[in-house]
Amino acid sequence: MSNVRRQMLLTVLKFFDLSVMVASFLLAAVPALYESGLSFSEFFSMRIKIQNFILFLGLLIVWHIIFTSFGLYESRRLLPREAEVVDILKATSLCTLAVAAAAMLFHIGMVNLAFLVGLWGASGTILLLSRLVLRSLLDYARTRGHNLRHVLIVGSNPRALQFARRIESRAELGYRVIGFADEDWEGLKTVEEGRKHLVCDLQGIPEFVRNTVVDEIVIALPLKSFYGRASQIAALCEEQGIVIRFLPRIFNLNRARSTSEELAGDPLLTLSTGPLDGWPVFVKRALDLIFSSVLLVVLSPLLLVTAILIKLTSPGPVLFRQKRMGLNKRQFWIYKFRTMVPDAEKRIAELEKQNEVTGPVFKIKNDPRLTPIGKVLRTTSIDELPQLFSVVKGDMSLVGPRPLPLRDCKGFDQDWHRRRFSVRPGITCLWQVNGRSSIPFERWMELDMQYIDEWSLWLDFKILAGTIPAVLKGSGAA
Repeated sequence: MSNVRRQMLLTVLKFFDLSVMVASFLLAAVPALYESGLSFSEFFSMRIKIQNFILFLGLLIVWHIIFTSFGLYESRRLLPREAEVVDILKATSLCTLAVAAAAMLFHIGMVNLAFLVGLWGASGTILLLSRLVLRSLLDYARTRGHNLRHVLIVGSNPRALQFARRIESRAELGYRVIGFADEDWEGLKTVEEGRKHLVCDLQGIPEFVRNTVVDEIVIALPLKSFYGRASQIAALCEEQGIVIRFLPRIFNLNRARSTSEELAGDPLLTLSTGPLDGWPVFVKRALDLIFSSVLLVVLSPLLLVTAILIKLTSPGPVLFRQKRMGLNKRQFWIYKFRTMVPDAEKRIAELEKQNEVTGPVFKIKNDPRLTPIGKVLRTTSIDELPQLFSVVKGDMSLVGPRPLPLRDCKGFDQDWHRRRFSVRPGITCLWQVNGRSSIPFERWMELDMQYIDEWSLWLDFKILAGTIPAVLKGSGAA
């Protein structure tokens, strides 16, 4: 697609998005008009005050800035459909919040909860459907040979060939591999067998791109031995305005996902195995704060009764306090209702031979240190409830790998176990709903890794829902 046609499409798209927001605003106002007894003709015949016009113009500008900030007018052919859906929902949600803020500042009476829900629902639905239709039309055009991007792949190693096969298998992306550029080496036989062709060597790239349609160059060279050459090619692309891409698996990592960002003006390629930030992490923290606060209020009578029973049935403090390992090995104090005799930790050494679980953790099913009320608290998991205060404080989350004592963490003999520290620890996790103390240590660690690799808000909800029956059955409690 030429730059002129692209700019025309983007201009139309911007006007369309703002028109959708205006139409959604009017639709959301229908209930308010109905309650006031005004008809649409009477409403439109009303005189528009200059301050209202300026306010609405300001909203249009804010909406446009929000849509632009979420990248809705950038090339999105490489983004999955789900990512576009999420970005649109985030953008329309922020636009709705902007209207709510304006209503509070300028006392707009018709903007209430029903209005905001209507505005968000109408704008989100229409924009989602329109973008999905547009994406489908573009996918159809690209599969028919239109709007193609011509790509030269620099390098002919297995990674380069695999990348070429992947993008060619997805015609809807609109990429056409025009060939490979590389030096003569024994691996070129694989290129020829795959019906690909070498268009030039590395020294011939400048001449080739001067006389050939090349929209993008993908660098797939091993950077350790070809850094100088790759740097020259990147400079050439920058000079001629050609898009540069490179395969990010520089260190051949298996689990780390790559993202690009900017820090203090310098572009960075970030490799991470777990969620670092973004709106899902923000929502997770907000839900932690809300739910734990509500639970503390609702369960306060149970907390008080439990504290009294502990105090009446055994000497010692009500709460058990212990240092645990948290996010990125930050140490914090965890609080539980005391279920053991006061000197329980000092007696670990004499009971070490009775440990019933593998790995560095220490657990005994019929622990002699348990108090009578402690057994009940352990079985029902009531002893865990004070950890809600740690969730409110931010040391823990409702869902996450269980925080281990410092003694257990020092016993890790494999570094992959320590990846559990890359996320905030939680009150419950996959371990909790899959047998708790009855499962082996290695399986426990594998479940923690599975949680980190597959994390989503939906997974958190499923784990929370599964924790309730697990606690009621008391399976694996110790």
